[in-house]
Order: sequence, then structure tokens, then C-alpha cells
Amino acid sequence: MRKLIYGMNVTLDGYTAAAGDDIGWSGPPSDELFQWWLDQELASGLTLYGRKLWETMSPYWSTADQQPGATPAEIAFARNWRDTPKVVFSSTLQGPLDWNTRLVTGDAVAEISRLKVEDGAPMTIGGPTLAAAAMRAGLIDEYMLATYPVLVGGGTPFFTGLDAWVNLDLVETRTFPGGVVLTRYATRR
Repeated sequence: MRKLIYGMNVTLDGYTAAAGDDIGWSGPPSDELFQWWLDQELASGLTLYGRKLWETMSPYWSTADQQPGATPAEIAFARNWRDTPKVVFSSTLQGPLDWNTRLVTGDAVAEISRLKVEDGAPMTIGGPTLAAAAMRAGLIDEYMLATYPVLVGGGTPFFTGLDAWVNLDLVETRTFPGGVVLTRYATRR
């Protein structure tokens, strides 16, 4: 069975984006944090996106390695991003999608459940709305939060309402330049 990992940059008060989908508080990341995220992406065999995160990531990372001044890590991330199989869940997008991506317009929880039972490297899930559905269904095995020392007061929360408690075990904690604290938790089963 594949592991499903949900990880994003988050504010100290728990938001992945401030009001108006503003993520300006999170960037650019330190070289060390960017390398850590790259290592996580390289270990992933499949990335699951909600529509909004797909629409944020795809225009940039599809060509980021061709931009003047791209760092070696950005080049590696962009190439890996294009090569890694992706599934985008949306009821409004129309396919086909580029860059090794498959569109799913139906039941996200059913499809994620089906993908989890396959053999393969871990899957990552991005986008708080999509992740919320997987959380409520008990499908997420690990949570990774890169917490920035900023309070935004509202926006898109990393965690949404759950139907029951989820007990977690601390797997890793690490501090990066700029006071960003990375924490990884495994779901206690």
C-alpha cells in the first residue's frame, strides 16, 4: 500500500494562503528549505493536486528550468515536476492536461483510495480542499508543515473540520533559516 503525504508551507496561525490567496509571506524559501522540499518531491511517485494548486504550480514549474537565473535546485525541481506523474482533481477543468498529468472529474476519495492500494513510491497531496476530503476519509498517513513565523489572521487553512480526532506521532522537527520550522507527523493507526 502506498503512503499518502500532505505537506505545505503554512503560517504560524495555520493558513496556507492569506486572504485573497496571497502566499507572499512564504517566499522565497531559503536554499536549505527549498532543497528539503525538492528531496520530498524526488521521493514521491505520484502527486495529487486540487484545481487551485494545479493552476498555481503548472504555469510556473512547467518552464522554471528555462528561466534566466534559475538555480540548480530550481532546475531539478522543474524537471522532476514535469516528469512525475500527477493527478488533478477538478469538476471545472477540461482535459487533457500537459506534463504527465491526468484529470479526474469524479469522486476524489474513491480515486485516492484506489491509488493508495497500488504498489509504488509514496504519493503527495497538495491543495487544502482536496487534502481535507482525504483527511476526513482517513487516507493521509503523514503531515509535513513548514511553519513560517508570520500571522496572517485568515485565509485558506491547512487543516479543516474533521469528523473525528486524528492522533499523530512526531517524526521529525527541524529549523531552517528565517525561523521556518519543519514538522513531520505520522498518523497513529
